[in-house]
Amino acid sequence: MSKFKTAAVLLSMFFLINCGHPPLNENVEIPSDYTYIIGPGDSIQIFVWDNPDISQSVTVRPDGKISTPLIDELLVIGKTPTQLARAVEASLSQFVRDPLVSIIVGGFQGVYEQQVRIIGQIGGGSNRYSAQKMPYKKGMTLLDLLIQLGGIGEYGDGNRSSIIRTIKGKTHQFGIRIDDLVEDGNLSANINILPGDILIVPEAFF
Repeated sequence: MSKFKTAAVLLSMFFLINCGHPPLNENVEIPSDYTYIIGPGDSIQIFVWDNPDISQSVTVRPDGKISTPLIDELLVIGKTPTQLARAVEASLSQFVRDPLVSIIVGGFQGVYEQQVRIIGQIGGGSNRYSAQKMPYKKGMTLLDLLIQLGGIGEYGDGNRSSIIRTIKGKTHQFGIRIDDLVEDGNLSANINILPGDILIVPEAFF
């Protein structure tokens, strides 16, 4: 048996063993203190007021650091934009008197802990399995996520899908009802998505 077939069999067994999770019926409120955390791959625009010559646009490296002509190896991963602005001010203070810095983040990737990850029959096509990740957006619901994905795959079993969610440091897996939401328009199945959620869409049994 090829490595590809072995992986497919193991993944199918995973979906089979893990069906029948407790339903995620009670919706949750979006955390009021949610703040975007900078991660590798993010684009950072550093604006130093009254100093356009040292304002920079940089990309966060895979090691979570940035470098500019006046800032060497500054760790930025895990910081909010405000925290990064203060850190840049501290680094520039030895060259600029009372620097005032603003940070604008683009190309959103974020840290893994806040990303929403999706695996299984996704994307609206007939591919067997796929996986992708996307940054969490405040207020995101299951329907919003499905629209971004282009729906689930042709062979996806929406009502056997599940969400893996960390609650108070513990990982739980809950059943969700994608078919009820998309095919029947049952909005009670449209649950809130939280930072760090993992959506799993298994293959349907025919």
